[in-house]
Amino acid sequence: MPRMTKKSDLPTKTCATCGRPFTWRKKWEKVWDEVRYCSDRCRGARKPAKSGQKT
Repeated sequence: MPRMTKKSDLPTKTCATCGRPFTWRKKWEKVWDEVRYCSDRCRGARKPAKSGQKT
């Protein structure tokens, strides 16, 4: 049986919205390079992109 990896040994990133550090999760295994937000709440609260349209 393989040894378990300690949480402190997993890679970490900083959330683009709240600035808090978060660690790698198994569900992000294939898309870790694309992950920018620590949660769905932060992803929903992200700043909207500038579209160049005037209102």
